[in-house]
Amino acid sequence: MVSIFLVLGSVMALLSVALGAFGAHALKNRLDSTRLANYQTGVQYQMYHAGGLIVTGLLSHIIAQSTLLTWAGWLFLAGIVLFSGSLYILSISGQKRWGMVTPFGGLAFIIAWAFLAVVASHVV
Repeated sequence: MVSIFLVLGSVMALLSVALGAFGAHALKNRLDSTRLANYQTGVQYQMYHAGGLIVTGLLSHIIAQSTLLTWAGWLFLAGIVLFSGSLYILSISGQKRWGMVTPFGGLAFIIAWAFLAVVASHVV
């Protein structure tokens, strides 16, 4: 059975590379250094957490059904959408209010990693 988190992690990694290239080439001369740095932070965190999704997907093949593991996967995805997505919108639009969304994505990332750590500690 294919894990949805393995697929989602792979897609998020692919999009991270594509968005990074877009930022480096199409946005480099259109955004000031602060907005470009915010955009690149979104790309980096998307890639890091795509890796978290992939690990979640791989672990789902090793252990039996785990509610914490499922929550970790969905929280990684929510974190990518909220954290990276808000930074992309903030950078491109210049609308600073999107910065209020970013911490919610960060919190989702923190909880996802905590859940993943608990699950992993029972695998070893």
